[in-house]
Amino acid sequence: MRRLIGGWRPRLSTVIASILITVLTLPLVGLFFFRLYENTLIRQTEGELIAQAAAIAASFALETEEAAISETKLGPPVQFAPPPSGMKPAEQYQAGRRMFLVYGRYTPVEPLLDLAIDPILPPRPASQPAAIDADFAALGAKLAPLLAATQKVTLAGFRVTDPRGVVIAGGDETGQSLAHVPEVAMALQGQYASALRQRISDEPPPPLYSISRGAKVRVFVALPVVARGRVAGVVYVSRTPNNIVKHLYGERGKVALSALSVLAVTLLIGYVFWRVISRPMTELLERTRRIADGDVSAIRPLNHHGTREMASLASGHLEMARKLQARSDTVRTFATHVSHELKSPLTSIQGAAELLRDCSEEMSPEERRKFHANIAADSDRLNLLVKRLIEMARAENAEPGHAVTSLGDAVAGIHRPPGLTLMVSDGADLKLRMSGENLAIVLSNLASNALRNGARELTLSARRQCDSVAIVAQDDGDGVAPENRDRIFEPFFTTWRDCGGAGLGLGIVTALVKAHNGSIRLAASEHGARFELTLPAA
Repeated sequence: MRRLIGGWRPRLSTVIASILITVLTLPLVGLFFFRLYENTLIRQTEGELIAQAAAIAASFALETEEAAISETKLGPPVQFAPPPSGMKPAEQYQAGRRMFLVYGRYTPVEPLLDLAIDPILPPRPASQPAAIDADFAALGAKLAPLLAATQKVTLAGFRVTDPRGVVIAGGDETGQSLAHVPEVAMALQGQYASALRQRISDEPPPPLYSISRGAKVRVFVALPVVARGRVAGVVYVSRTPNNIVKHLYGERGKVALSALSVLAVTLLIGYVFWRVISRPMTELLERTRRIADGDVSAIRPLNHHGTREMASLASGHLEMARKLQARSDTVRTFATHVSHELKSPLTSIQGAAELLRDCSEEMSPEERRKFHANIAADSDRLNLLVKRLIEMARAENAEPGHAVTSLGDAVAGIHRPPGLTLMVSDGADLKLRMSGENLAIVLSNLASNALRNGARELTLSARRQCDSVAIVAQDDGDGVAPENRDRIFEPFFTTWRDCGGAGLGLGIVTALVKAHNGSIRLAASEHGARFELTLPAA
């Protein structure tokens, strides 16, 4: 079956389910794009730590110069980087004034950390015991209140070291060395350094943090303190960056409500898809199967049409099934009538032929002539029936084409039956879309039908109606009996069967008119029969 329909194809329900699952998971997939925002938060945190460290370094440098500490106790000289080449002199001057107390000239420090590239190092190594210089210990005592006040506001951790990396202020590590910490060691050489390290927490992280890399790190910044062109110490600052997952966890009630809203909207979308597409299509497929099995009751409107397009599809499909069923019934009825019409004369011919064969010597010449006449009459009847069947088939398969004729031309070209006067009272010159030959066949059958019903005169008239031409055929015969009015257009229906009528005349007329997008009906009339035809105008 799959080969017949061109390979495997997914079911509509599968496609809809896949779309809904994709829509449902989009908010979850979007969480992974928060890493870009997390990186921005880390850069922002590093920039804030640089600014805080620069302010403390400026105070430390001033205190160092006022204390007149010997240069022998200071660290190595600092090699300043040149200012950016694209900066204008006025901008260099203004920037230099803002940064003068830190470096003595403009040397910008930009955030460097990148969560996607930089490795997350292990937690910071523990400090090591060391001896503290008295001069720098005094400087640390002056800076301690400043660090404590700053930490209360920024929540950052501050450590200030001397040129040897010994902590002189900040926390409970005063008097211990951090010189072995890589970023502090780099800052002691006069270079700015930063690092991402694993965060140490006494409490386990919330479950939602497992999707975030930025929630597990702490930003460390080491900024050298420059005094008299030399390294006077290091400001070592650290803080956990702000994280969007933390905010999401804090708003977990709203997040859950949002998830439920997404789920509700997804279910609503799924119901709409099922209601307007999947359900009508499933019902239409079921109807198709029932119609194929011969269930005529399935040819009726769907219970639920869904969309307008689905309603049009179902209507067209069922209309096609209805026409095919009607055509099947017509063929079945037609075959039954044809077999019946052929059976009677064939039986008569066969009986007469057998009698002539078996009893010819016992028959008188008059009897033999009678049987021969019966055979000839039945043969003529068969020939007429076959001829009419051929005409019927041609009429049903006639193509409208582009032929144009008029009522007057068609009447002039037909053979007028003896005993019937045929005349056109009005509209003889109106043009209509039908060949003269086909219109002559229509009019000839109407004339033969009128003559059989006792008419002596058949009057034709035509008038224009918008895009069509209405033709009226009125005779003065006996008319049509009320009980026969609904059956006269049925093939093989005739009241003249005993007189050789086949009942195909009006059937041929109906088939030709319908093939040319027209119509025919029997109208009410006080005297005789009145047929009204409608054909497209030229």
